[in-house]
Amino acid sequence: MKRVLIWVLSLWSVVGIGWSRSEDGLQELKAKDRLLSFLEKDAVSPGANSLMIPLTLIQGAASKGAVCLDGTAPGYHLDRGFGSGSNSWLIQLEGGGWCNTVRSCVFHKTTRRGSSKFMEKRLNFTGILSNKAEENPDFYNWNRVKLRYCDGASFAGEGQNEANQLYFRGQRIWSSAMEELMAKGMQNAEQALLSGCSAGGLASILHCDEFKDLFPSTTKVKCLSDAGVFLDATNVAGGHTLRDMYRGVVTLQGVQKNLPNTCTSQMDPTSCFFPQNLIANIQTPLFLLNAAYDAWQVQESLIPSSADPHGFWRDCKMDHSHCNSSQMLFLQDFRNQMLSAINGFSMSNQNGLFINSCFAHCQSERQDTWYANDSPRIGNKAIAASVGDWFLDRTATKAIDCPYPCDNTCHNLIFNDVTSTITISESTRLTFTPLNLLNAFLITLICVPNASWGFSLDKGN
Repeated sequence: MKRVLIWVLSLWSVVGIGWSRSEDGLQELKAKDRLLSFLEKDAVSPGANSLMIPLTLIQGAASKGAVCLDGTAPGYHLDRGFGSGSNSWLIQLEGGGWCNTVRSCVFHKTTRRGSSKFMEKRLNFTGILSNKAEENPDFYNWNRVKLRYCDGASFAGEGQNEANQLYFRGQRIWSSAMEELMAKGMQNAEQALLSGCSAGGLASILHCDEFKDLFPSTTKVKCLSDAGVFLDATNVAGGHTLRDMYRGVVTLQGVQKNLPNTCTSQMDPTSCFFPQNLIANIQTPLFLLNAAYDAWQVQESLIPSSADPHGFWRDCKMDHSHCNSSQMLFLQDFRNQMLSAINGFSMSNQNGLFINSCFAHCQSERQDTWYANDSPRIGNKAIAASVGDWFLDRTATKAIDCPYPCDNTCHNLIFNDVTSTITISESTRLTFTPLNLLNAFLITLICVPNASWGFSLDKGN
């Protein structure tokens, strides 16, 4: 009897560990999704006079294989321009992180980041997408488009995983969307701006020259990357969290074939997914808008939970004001790496910069950071004015902030418990599931021989 129960205990323990780890993995994916939602959407509430634009699905996309991770049609939101902006187009590429494993991509299929089934049917247009001159002085009356993100590889993947019914078709989504928008009037554009936030900011870098090639040479075409300068930096434990993630994205989703050969002829494909290795070779004028202490990179690349199992960095990670002097030195070094990465890029007269010393992410879509009475400034110039001056060639814009904490105009993000999860190091993780409780019960039976359970474990073989 004892041997049977020990065998059962062993079997249930293995299954229980697998189940609990599975639950841990799912909770981690959910936590990452909550973080992205907070950074890119939930941090700003729609105002009283919100501009809600309906979702349009690209009906002919599926026949070209241009589909989201789950095989559904991709989509966009378009608000038509008017007056002097009728022949000007702004394309904003949505962000939303990446999926680098089959498991994370399967999870993405259950969210708006991997399926149009879960996308909002109407989306709030604020910041650079606003239709009000007082909120968006230079682009308010343009044709403004938000291209939804549902491929998990910054619109650059090409492939599929049949076993898990995953479609990696980011490049096809990009091409299909551009074809549809050109047919809807963008082919007649007098000026066009490709923009993007976060993973969309990386996408605007990857597709910048492709975008320029859509138009005749007479069209003024430029690109804006907001929070897209993701660095190949080491985390607080000396690891390479983002490089490891990007390697998975590039390999799983077949991104290599869509990366510029000016880079892949000299470096490995993973390195060519990092903007710092791409921006110097982009021929189209490009503007980099970035926080020097990018909030997503601090959270997920520099201080991931896996690199801080004992929580030494937790308070600093959630609120920069809680960082001690040594922690702040680490973050200042990250800023220095960013400035070094863009140094060559900044030498070109056609390019623009706005690097503020804030703990922020995606500042072009938020009204409070794009253009408001108290919006962030460098040299008393707001982000919207800086981008507008650069695009319209009013004045050169290469603004780099002094180091933290000199800038009191920042809208720094404080996380509190928005992304909190119970994180215990791998060696001590314990998740209470029915299987764990059964294991505990069986252990008690074996280890407490005098317990009165109505039968004895001391008899028999």
